[in-house]
Amino acid sequence: MGLYRKYKPHMLLVVNQLCYTFLYFMTEAAFNLGMNPHVYVTYRALVAGIVMLPFAYFLERDVRPKLTITLFLEIFMLSLLGVSLSLNVHFDSLKYSSPTFLTAMTNTTPSLTFIFAVALRLEVLNRRDPRSIAKVLGTMVSLGGVITMTTYKGPIIRNLWHPLIQIQRNSPVHENWLKASLLTVSSCIIWATYNIMQALTLKRYHAELSLTVWMSFVGAAQSAIYTVIVAHKPSDWIIGFNIEFWSTIYSGVVTSGVVVFFQLWCTKQKGPVFITIFNPLCTVLVAMLAYFVFGEKLYLGRIIGAVIVIIGLYLLLWGKEGDNEVHNKAKKQSQCNCEHPESRI
Repeated sequence: MGLYRKYKPHMLLVVNQLCYTFLYFMTEAAFNLGMNPHVYVTYRALVAGIVMLPFAYFLERDVRPKLTITLFLEIFMLSLLGVSLSLNVHFDSLKYSSPTFLTAMTNTTPSLTFIFAVALRLEVLNRRDPRSIAKVLGTMVSLGGVITMTTYKGPIIRNLWHPLIQIQRNSPVHENWLKASLLTVSSCIIWATYNIMQALTLKRYHAELSLTVWMSFVGAAQSAIYTVIVAHKPSDWIIGFNIEFWSTIYSGVVTSGVVVFFQLWCTKQKGPVFITIFNPLCTVLVAMLAYFVFGEKLYLGRIIGAVIVIIGLYLLLWGKEGDNEVHNKAKKQSQCNCEHPESRI
C-alpha cells in the first residue's frame, strides 16, 4: 500500500496517456467523415459535465466550497483556457497534420509550463544546483526539438506492409505543416497557462470533481457560442450513429471527464509541471499505432525532433524530482518539530 500511494499519481497519468492515444485516432476518423471539430469540442464538454455531475453532487456535498462571483470568474477563465479555447485550437490543427505530429508537438507543454512557473515564482531556480541547471537545459533542449520538427521534414519512412486498419476519408487531407505548427504551439501555450492557473485555483476550490463539472459546462457554453459564430451550417450539429457519435461519447466520458479529474487530483498532489511529463508516452504509442496499424506516413525529421523533445523532458523530470525530495524533507522536518516542540527552543 505504501508503494501504491507513492506511485498512484504515476499510474493515473499513464492511464491518461493511454486514453489520449485512442482519442487521437477516433477523432481523426470522425473529422475525416466530415464532423466539425468545434461541434465535437462542444458535445464532448457537454457529455463530460452530464456524466460527472451525479458523482460531484453526492461525493463532494460536504467539501465543496461556496461559489462566489470571484471564484466563478476564475472558473470561467479556467474553462476558457482548459476546455473551449485550447481544445478548439488543438483539434483544428488536426485537419492540417497527423496524430503523430500533433502529439509530438504537445510535448512542449511541460517546457512552457516550467517557463511560466518560473516567471510567476512557482518554481525555484538555483544556479549552483545541478537539478536546477537540468531543468533549464531540459527546457532549452525540448524547444530545440520543436524547432527541428517544424523546420525539417526529412524523407518519408516507407511502410513495410499494408495497414491493418484503414481510416475512411470522405475528403482529402490538406497537410500544411506551418499552419499546423502555429495552431499546435498556440494550444500548448494556452494549456501551459491553464496548468499554472488550475494549480492556483485548486488551493481555493479543493473539490476536483465539482471543478471538473463546472469547467465542462462552462466550457461547453463557451465553445457553443464560438461554434455558432464560426460554423453557420445547422447541419454541422447533426451527427450520425457512427464513429462521430462514439468518439464524442468516448472523449466526453473518458478524456474530458475521468482524465480531467485524474489530472486535477495529480496536480493537487504533485504540482502543475509533473502532470505534463508523461506526454512522451502518448507520442510513442501514437507513432507506433500510426505506422504499424494505420499505415500513416512518418517523416524522419519529425522522429528526430520528437526524440530531442523527449530527452529534454526527462532532463526536466530529473530536475523536478529534486524539488520533490526537498519538499518531502521539509515536510518531515516540520512534522518532527510539531511532535517535539522542545526541539524548537
